[in-house]
Amino acid sequence: MRVNLDNIAIVLHRPRYPENIGASARAACNMGVGHLIVVDPENFDLDRVLKMATHVASHVVDRMEIFQELEPALAPFQYVVGTTARVGGRRPTLPSPRQLAERLIPISQKNRTAFLFGPENAGLTNAELGLCHTVVTIPTAGFASLNLAQAVMVLCYEAFVASREVGTGFAPRLASRRELEDMYAHLKTTFVNIHFINPENPDYWMEDIRRFFSRIELRARDVRMIRGICRQIEWYGSRRSQKA
Repeated sequence: MRVNLDNIAIVLHRPRYPENIGASARAACNMGVGHLIVVDPENFDLDRVLKMATHVASHVVDRMEIFQELEPALAPFQYVVGTTARVGGRRPTLPSPRQLAERLIPISQKNRTAFLFGPENAGLTNAELGLCHTVVTIPTAGFASLNLAQAVMVLCYEAFVASREVGTGFAPRLASRRELEDMYAHLKTTFVNIHFINPENPDYWMEDIRRFFSRIELRARDVRMIRGICRQIEWYGSRRSQKA
């Protein structure tokens, strides 16, 4: 079993420079990753993108998808990997892209996987990292921030190496990002209604819930079960209200 590169996509969120998009396309192409998604680019110029991608990666640019918002871009994916140079208690990360690649060997067989990169000047926010199943950081000797295309190359290289080596393990088809976001919205409404979380700032309290479930790698049937529990809680609450 090897990493299935056909199920891996690069997602660039709010990239600032067209040249970085082109260079990222070329880096992905070098390593056998052909799916590129760009979300809300700051200064998109196709000619500058293609110039940096060169003719070698022009087919990646031709098939590139552009979205205005991040959540719809991630909706079809069953596994999302966030990238960050900043680590901390609320940013638990895998310590290296190599460990990520090993984890992807079983996951990538049946699950579309996105490598998510943030804007060059700021990276991904905590809320955006909350959309990820796991977060990886690239170790460096000193200055932690890498050029966007360099970061893309490192992750794609490790995935490429893992696509040539036989690994072991099994992972089922996981719930898509869209299914998970619908579940989180349902949980938030239910938790607010039963006063489990503070209604004045529910998204803050949901961060820990998201982090908990992201460690479990839920299947679609797990999501349906959790939403069924929410519906039962709502039904029971409505009956209690009627009796009162």
